[in-house]
Amino acid sequence: MSIELFNRLEQKVTSAVEALELLKMEAEELREENSRLKQEREEWERRLTAVLGKLDELDGDGQG
Repeated sequence: MSIELFNRLEQKVTSAVEALELLKMEAEELREENSRLKQEREEWERRLTAVLGKLDELDGDGQG
């Protein structure tokens, strides 16, 4: 194998490794964002359930 071919191969491998590292970092950021969004959604669900519960109480009071 000529040195030129070896250098090109080495450059391609290096580029692939760098791209893989960037993808790993992006995946970790997306996992963190997903976790944050899940927590936010759960909080909104709790708040909505509480509001709906209060509305049900008001509706029940008016019918009695």
